Amino acid sequence: MKLATTVLLAAAIAVAAPAARAELSPDPAKLEGGQFAVDKTHARIIFSFSHFGVSTSYGQFTDFDAKLNFDAKAPAKSAVEVAINMDGISTNVPKLDAHLKTGDFFDVAAFPTASFKSTSVEVTGPDTGKITGNLTVHGVTRPVVLDATFNAGGVHPMTQKYVVGFNAKGQIKRSEFGVGRYAPNVGDDVTLTISAEFVRQ
Repeated sequence: MKLATTVLLAAAIAVAAPAARAELSPDPAKLEGGQFAVDKTHARIIFSFSHFGVSTSYGQFTDFDAKLNFDAKAPAKSAVEVAINMDGISTNVPKLDAHLKTGDFFDVAAFPTASFKSTSVEVTGPDTGKITGNLTVHGVTRPVVLDATFNAGGVHPMTQKYVVGFNAKGQIKRSEFGVGRYAPNVGDDVTLTISAEFVRQ
């Protein structure tokens, strides 16, 4: 009886251990660092702007890659790089998508890629920070600040891979990147809303 009880107890511990390890946590103190790549199936880069002050129009960049060098013990030493294929721009309005790719706006034939490369990270709270970096769009590079929030991190219960997740938001003036056509009727201020899961490599 004692042997059977011991075997059952060991089996229960064996089953429970992976489940405990798989728990994600919103506590930054529990994070592990490393080199990460974006999980493109769980990441979005959304842009929005005013349409004549009557409504807000939305779109997204559907094709991009991102790398994160995350220092869990000193987050300010972390860095992120993003490359966006501008041909993947989507507003769910095919005619508008085609127009945005022309020389009137992004001129994708001449400038097929946009990019962001962080230059500094400022920790502003237990789970917040400001990411400053250089954004290059339409061949123009300008500094941009993103307000970032840590969501959770740990071993993913489905994939058993170590992941971290963040949200971020920032604002740019499209005219500063040479893409100001129809402003101010079509808003010059563009809000960027980002959410991304990163998988440790």
